[in-house]
Amino acid sequence: MGLASVHALWVLPTMMFTPCAAAAIVVLLQQRVPVRQAVRQLGIVPLRPVGKLLRFSLGGIVLLPLVVIAGIAVAALLHLVRLDLETFSGFAAMLPEEARDLLPIGVLVLVQVISIPIAAPLNGVLAFGEEVGWRGLLLPALRPLGDWPAVLITGVVWGVWHAPIVLLGYNFDRPDLWGVFLMIVGATAVGTFIGWLRIWSGSVWPAVLGHGAFNAAGGLVLLFSSAKYPPDLALAGPVGVGTWIAAAVFATIVIVCSRRSTRRSDGDPVRGCGEG
Repeated sequence: MGLASVHALWVLPTMMFTPCAAAAIVVLLQQRVPVRQAVRQLGIVPLRPVGKLLRFSLGGIVLLPLVVIAGIAVAALLHLVRLDLETFSGFAAMLPEEARDLLPIGVLVLVQVISIPIAAPLNGVLAFGEEVGWRGLLLPALRPLGDWPAVLITGVVWGVWHAPIVLLGYNFDRPDLWGVFLMIVGATAVGTFIGWLRIWSGSVWPAVLGHGAFNAAGGLVLLFSSAKYPPDLALAGPVGVGTWIAAAVFATIVIVCSRRSTRRSDGDPVRGCGEG
């Protein structure tokens, strides 16, 4: 039963499309918005200006794995995780002996890292199901409250939505309210990056690809950790304490840049973060 069940192989991917289904019900049936207008409202179209869309999409593919790496680095600096960047013993211990003999462990790690941007669009297929609901519908609907409240509330809702699978042991192997709390804070932290991609780009696609890249990078701590000291994902995982701190630094940068953008010089707004 639970995550070990064979049914989890189709239940979990199907679950990822429930936010998209909910968004479609709200926009098409409750608000009675025509389909063409609905896909625009959800940020699915337009796919232009192409340059801006590509810039933010590539930014998301690069940024979100860097968030994971920053979280691991912060956790290591705070002695919350032990890394092994010489022999990658944690990763080696997970490999079958044949694989370890096939190529040097450093090459295998490099292949895993290089595959992240390639996997981002593939993971984005499932991430699309979530992002249409969270950053396509909910975030814009909350923006009258202010951009930061909208970003943070969306992140909290995103975390709460994960509660059923967290209670089955997903992510932290803590099937209790503490695990749910960790997920809510972690999702809110990561959601700041994804949410601002949506706001700055005006499209849901950078959020989709960023989410896909984040999922692809989720196992990096297992590549870099020491076999003698298995990592605690609540501390050094992709939505762990290290990532919370990295997100706080990011939030500070965004706030500073946002204040810059509100200043005016000679009657014109100063360019801030995210402005082309």
